[in-house]
Amino acid sequence: MASSVPSIRTLSKLAVGGAQILLGGGQTVLGGTPQTCSNPQLSCHNTTIVQDLCCFNSPGGQLLQTQFWDTAPATGPDDSWTIHGLWPDRCDGTYDANCDSTRVYSNISAIIQSFGKTELLNYMSTYWKDYNGDDETFWEHEWSKHGTCISTLEPQCYSDHTATEEVVDYFQKAVDLFKSLPSYEWLAQAGITPSTTKIYTTAEIQAALAANRPGVSVTLGCKSGVFNEIWYHYDVRGSLQTGEFVAADPDGTKSTCPSTGIKYLPKNSGGTTPAPTTTGSGSTPTSTAAPGTPFSGKGYLNVNTGGVKKGCIISAGTWYTSGTCATFTAASSGDGFMLTSSKGKCGVVSGTFTCGTSVSTAIAFTAVDGKLAAGGNAAWSADKVASGSTQVPVFAGADHSTALEIVWQGL
Repeated sequence: MASSVPSIRTLSKLAVGGAQILLGGGQTVLGGTPQTCSNPQLSCHNTTIVQDLCCFNSPGGQLLQTQFWDTAPATGPDDSWTIHGLWPDRCDGTYDANCDSTRVYSNISAIIQSFGKTELLNYMSTYWKDYNGDDETFWEHEWSKHGTCISTLEPQCYSDHTATEEVVDYFQKAVDLFKSLPSYEWLAQAGITPSTTKIYTTAEIQAALAANRPGVSVTLGCKSGVFNEIWYHYDVRGSLQTGEFVAADPDGTKSTCPSTGIKYLPKNSGGTTPAPTTTGSGSTPTSTAAPGTPFSGKGYLNVNTGGVKKGCIISAGTWYTSGTCATFTAASSGDGFMLTSSKGKCGVVSGTFTCGTSVSTAIAFTAVDGKLAAGGNAAWSADKVASGSTQVPVFAGADHSTALEIVWQGL
């Protein structure tokens, strides 16, 4: 259940004053919210309004520690997955992105070094890798797209804020979580090792990881049946900096691996894993689109309900069943693609698929099994079945009575 929060944030200054707070891995965050917030609530589970969003992550209440397995080209050590990012989801499979343009930085390494975090930077240089070799740009993207959307990292949450210290806390926490999630080791313990000949099942992979995080599943990412990403989901009691991360099930249907026949290729083996673009959000990385690839270039957004094509999306983002379909342009962006129509850029506004001037921040959509996905969730819905030229709003998620799928028809 999504958390109930006020429409305007009430962010109180908290008295910590630059304290260094120990984390489980022996590293430190720089400070921020106190170790013990007053009556901290678990994100994505509260039933009352929380005004102090320095002690409660909202609206991005579920945090995802995401990992890559790159083989073509290979990144990082041969016996370790690498870091993709740390992403806040809205507890329902959707997410915000690029939330504060005033805190977009192009000098992440320099920021980390300025706080004396040489060990952190060295670790990132080994385990937080861009497949194109441009780690710095990758880190900048992860912070600006995801870090700026985490409420407990806002400058107001620091009683004696030093510019950019929240950036260091973001990367430190992402690294500390990654260290606690040794995917390669956990898979190997169950006999799941990289191979050019072996194949595995989703159930086997989920069981191997659940043996170390009982009671919850993860999101698995595949490209053309090749295993290349894992997302570990958490709800948080308190702030990102000092709160308790509680393992949680995924907040939406996002896995892109088949149930059987999954390949887990070795690094440096000449494998053919499609190279991901950097990077993420609440979504699986995608390869550079080739001509004719779904959600590339120009096309229509057709609507299926009950497995049957029934109309299409028009330029403002609504659905109807007769008349001319709108032409959309899909352009690669980060880990997915942006959509635009004649009305302007497209996004999800108040839970509704929308194109036009009301979309202040376009989101990067992705494709899941060939279907349009927002926040990695390919479920869409409407309050009723469209008929004729009557326009019907389309909502992200499956919360409304008529379940929909949105598929691409290239032009």
